[in-house]
Amino acid sequence: MQSKREDMQSRKRILVTGANGQLGSEMRRLGESSPNDYHFTDVAELDITDAAAILAYGADKGFDVIVNCAAYTAVDRAEDDEATALTINATAVRNLAEAAKQWGATLIHISTDYVFSGEGNTPRSEDMPTAPLGAYGRTKLRGEQAIAEVGCKALIFRTAWLYSEYGNNFLKTMLRLTAERPHLNVVVDQVGTPTYAGDLAMTIFAIVERDMYQGNEGIYHFSNEGVCSWYDFAVEIARAAGNVKCEISPCSSAEFPSKVERPHYSVLDKSKVKQTFGVDIPHWRESMLYCLKRLLTKQ
Repeated sequence: MQSKREDMQSRKRILVTGANGQLGSEMRRLGESSPNDYHFTDVAELDITDAAAILAYGADKGFDVIVNCAAYTAVDRAEDDEATALTINATAVRNLAEAAKQWGATLIHISTDYVFSGEGNTPRSEDMPTAPLGAYGRTKLRGEQAIAEVGCKALIFRTAWLYSEYGNNFLKTMLRLTAERPHLNVVVDQVGTPTYAGDLAMTIFAIVERDMYQGNEGIYHFSNEGVCSWYDFAVEIARAAGNVKCEISPCSSAEFPSKVERPHYSVLDKSKVKQTFGVDIPHWRESMLYCLKRLLTKQ
C-alpha cells in the first residue's frame, strides 16, 4: 500500500493566479475535485507584479505547473493606461516565467485574439503574423514575447470573446439589457467565436491532470466551434433567455466610436489544439445554453 508520504510526493502542485476572474473561477471549481494540490491566488494573496513575492510564495511548495489566469482586460481603458496594462500583461508574465524556469515548472498562460489585426477572413493559425491594433493587444503580445525571452517551459492559449457565469461579460450584459430595454443596437461587422470559460478551463485542467503539458510546449488557439457576429450572439442570448420583447438591430462598429479599433475578424483555427490534445470542442450555441442554464438556476 502506498504510504501517505509517497502519495503526497506523487501529487502535482499547481499554482493558479487570477483565481477570482472568469477563467480562474472555473479552474477553482474544477480543482476542488482533483487529487492534486491546487493553490488558488488573486492579488490579495499574491501580487504577481512583484517578482520577489512570487519566489517567496513558491519557495517551499515545489510547484510543477503555474496557470496564469490574471490579466488586464479593459480594452478601452488600456489606451489611457497602457503602463498598468503592460505591468500586468507583460511584466508580471515575465516574473511568472522566470519563477517557472527557476522551479523547473511549466507555465500555462492565457493570451488573446487581439494580438492579430483582424484583417481578412481566414481563421488565424498560431504561426500567422501578429499585428495588434491597440494597447491591450500590444501588452498581451509583449507577455507572449516575455515568455519566449525567458525560455521557460510554457504553453500559451490564445482565446477570444470569453464569457461565463462569473464576473462581467457580454452574455451577462445582454441578459440584463434585453430584459430591461425594448430595443438594442449590436455590432454586426465584428466576427468571431464566443468562448465559454468553462470549456477552456476544462481543457487546461485535463492537460494538467493527465501530464499532457510535458513535451507539448508551444502556442495554441482555443475557442468554441462555430462563427458569429456580436449581433448574432446577442440575438441567440435573448431568444434562449426568453427576452423576446426586446428588438435587437444590427449596426456597424462606426456607430459605436471607441478609443481602440477592435479586430473585425477573430476566428481562431483550433486544428493544433485538437490534434495535440484530442480535445472535443463544443459549438458556441451548445456552451451558451449550458452557461445560461447554470446562470438562471442560480437566480
